[in-house]
Amino acid sequence: MFMKLLSKIATVLCSTMALTLMVNQSAAAGDFVGVRQIAAPSKERGGALAVTIWYPAEACGKPVTLGENPFFAGTDAMLEAPISRGKFPLILLSHGAGLGGTPEAMSWIATPLARQGFIVAAPLHPGNGGALRSAAETMKLWLRPADITASLDAVARQPFFEDHLDPGKVGALGLSMGGNTVLALAGARIDPDRLARYCDTDAFNPSLCGWVRESGVDLHAMDMKPAGRNNEDKRIRFAMAIDPAPVDVFQGGTFSGISIPVGIVNLGKPGQIPPTALASGIAGAIPNGTYSVIGDASHYSMFGECKPGAAERAASEKIGDPICSDGDGRSRADIHKRLIAMVAEAFDRALKTRR
Repeated sequence: MFMKLLSKIATVLCSTMALTLMVNQSAAAGDFVGVRQIAAPSKERGGALAVTIWYPAEACGKPVTLGENPFFAGTDAMLEAPISRGKFPLILLSHGAGLGGTPEAMSWIATPLARQGFIVAAPLHPGNGGALRSAAETMKLWLRPADITASLDAVARQPFFEDHLDPGKVGALGLSMGGNTVLALAGARIDPDRLARYCDTDAFNPSLCGWVRESGVDLHAMDMKPAGRNNEDKRIRFAMAIDPAPVDVFQGGTFSGISIPVGIVNLGKPGQIPPTALASGIAGAIPNGTYSVIGDASHYSMFGECKPGAAERAASEKIGDPICSDGDGRSRADIHKRLIAMVAEAFDRALKTRR
């Protein structure tokens, strides 16, 4: 919403800001990241999805900060900035649920990827985060891949981007529940019965399932038939999942049929990774799958950098999860740098044309 309110201001100030930046600094290509929001029609959702897009930009636009809230620091970008000349691969980004349940919460990784020459598009998965968060909508995992497909359709039709998309260079990146989403886009299929039983106990995900039960949602009473459908999008040439969860609701035999390369990263020491996110076996079952671990990280390392006092505030507000807790001996900023480098290298290798 804030993007729409500021877009007219950004247009008026664009020329003045560009001149100021040119006078005050000599900017190298890739120094600026633009951001804008588009609407992606979705028949499945019965309306339009809000899609946030980061892209390599020229020195113009209105400075904005995305992803900042009382707990996490945000990331700077330039609203409605002109796009840089050239063609760029497209990364479709799927966010997680809860406090990480918005595209803006992923700005810490989307912004540097745009700076390194990618267009990054992330739809808001309805009901998965923010003020309208819904346990029932969050557990409809089969709707998330369709959001990504609808976003790809919409970005490809945008006049602003159509001359800057590198044909055929499309990848998907997912974090946490977004990792489940990109595995489905690659060709894995959910087992409806496993999903229905997922919250029968707290053995899989006590935090998520506690919220599901508190919300009065009975997964057995939901229509799970659509969960087993095929959500593969063959336009996606490479997929990467970081701490994908839940991974224990898929039909195991479908991983061997995935034809594209898939990179999987788990966060945490071996033996300490939650079983619902542990994906080493899945990576081994994918014909062209790779697997990496960042041992001194945690699942919460996928959040933005915590502000001073954020951990105490989360405890006082009974958030329930240690959102500022990382692994031993490394700061979240350092973990983010490593993750960004791993992701950029993987997508560069998979999508960018050799020069």
